[in-house]
Amino acid sequence: MSDELTPENPETAEAEPIKQRKNGLYPGISEELAESMKSGWADTELRGLEPIAQAGHTAARRAALSARFPGERLVVPAGNLKTRSNDTEYAFRASTEYAYLTGDRTQDGVLVLEPTAGGHTATVYLLPRSNRENGEFWLDGQGELWVGRRHSLAEAEQLLGVPAKDVRELPAALAEATGPVRNVRGHDAGIDAALTDKVTAERDEELRVFLSEARLVKDDFEVAELQKACDATARGFEDVVKVLDKAEATSERYIEGTFFLRARVEGNDIGYGSICAAGPHATTLHWVRNDGPVRPGELLLLDAGVETDELYTADVTRTLPINGSFTPLQRKIYDAVYEAQEAGIAAVKPGAAFRDFHDAAQRVLAEKLVEWGLLGDLSVEKVLELGLQRRWTLHGTGHMLGMDVHDCAAARTEAYVNGILEPGVCLTVEPGLYFQADDLTVPEEYRGIGVRIEDDILVTEDGNRNLSDKLPRRADEVEAWMAGLKG
Repeated sequence: MSDELTPENPETAEAEPIKQRKNGLYPGISEELAESMKSGWADTELRGLEPIAQAGHTAARRAALSARFPGERLVVPAGNLKTRSNDTEYAFRASTEYAYLTGDRTQDGVLVLEPTAGGHTATVYLLPRSNRENGEFWLDGQGELWVGRRHSLAEAEQLLGVPAKDVRELPAALAEATGPVRNVRGHDAGIDAALTDKVTAERDEELRVFLSEARLVKDDFEVAELQKACDATARGFEDVVKVLDKAEATSERYIEGTFFLRARVEGNDIGYGSICAAGPHATTLHWVRNDGPVRPGELLLLDAGVETDELYTADVTRTLPINGSFTPLQRKIYDAVYEAQEAGIAAVKPGAAFRDFHDAAQRVLAEKLVEWGLLGDLSVEKVLELGLQRRWTLHGTGHMLGMDVHDCAAARTEAYVNGILEPGVCLTVEPGLYFQADDLTVPEEYRGIGVRIEDDILVTEDGNRNLSDKLPRRADEVEAWMAGLKG
């Protein structure tokens, strides 16, 4: 990684931020060099750009937001770079609310809806092209010479379909603004500070909740992105199966890296930390260390999803026999989870309660646990009443899915968990059974086995559609699929 040019060591040292320069130039940088860097650059302005594919959808989303909060100034920041260590930053990911309303994914952006008599006027505030006259282009750590070209404000207007202004002017303008304001806080400290005396936590939370609930029903653009994410994820799972022999020689990290390659080639990133849990690690719900051995005869629980360039993520889990074949006990447990998932998926339909698919899956798992003698002589109804199956089922059977892996998280309970499904809702169905390695209440042969099967289900007008159905689910189909890929 190259260091930036500075006077102390022009070849290697990191540049002092341009705003800290004294006397107009860095010490050690000649006026001749500074003058040379101002000129001799070609005009790279892009003209005649077509709007991004979702421009019409983002306009409709902003219109719905405007209608909900008439007469109020609405501020939605993208967020800023976050330091990883010393002078390096994490890869930037725009806030979900900002990307949902603009289609833009660049750092430091802010969408502002200014109230008017007829609704709102939207403006997106962005970083403009780097200034070459004052040296920002090559002397600032975020200058385009170092981090790459960004769109000009004129280009951004053409792409996003929204007037664009310089974001560096926004904090002062907001500080002087009057009238009611709402802000999606927590993403941009500078914007939050500028609005400290103009907003309240309660009013800002109402804005966040509205934007969360707005995403409960996906439009056709979002459905297409989720399908794209699921298709890429299926190819990532195929990639993993093809290299399981190499993972056996290394660790779960090989699986993690293999899937990550697919996510970066076909999308923006992984949508969340991949769970590559082999053997007893499969009983840990959020096993993301991925540093354990991969051994034949055990199971691999792979929970991973590709995030598309438009920031929509898949969330898929398959539990695979590492050597390609389930043992009789592994198959028995796997088949129970598969049967529970089938019952859960069947319960996903318009007009059903959100909780129905969870209840359907939990009933099947409770029946299996009673059948296997793990709950004494209790009836299934009593087990469900007391929730005793949860010792081994552990988690809810699914959640909303979209731009966040746990999408719509700020939605009200009555709109989400106690809500009714309608066409356009996308959710996961992911029952599981987990027998911890130290669980003395189950036979020894069960201990250390964890199974989860997860698919991404879209509610349709007449039922549902499995967006991740390119990956097999039945035990015999899984074995045949793996054999075909390894062969």
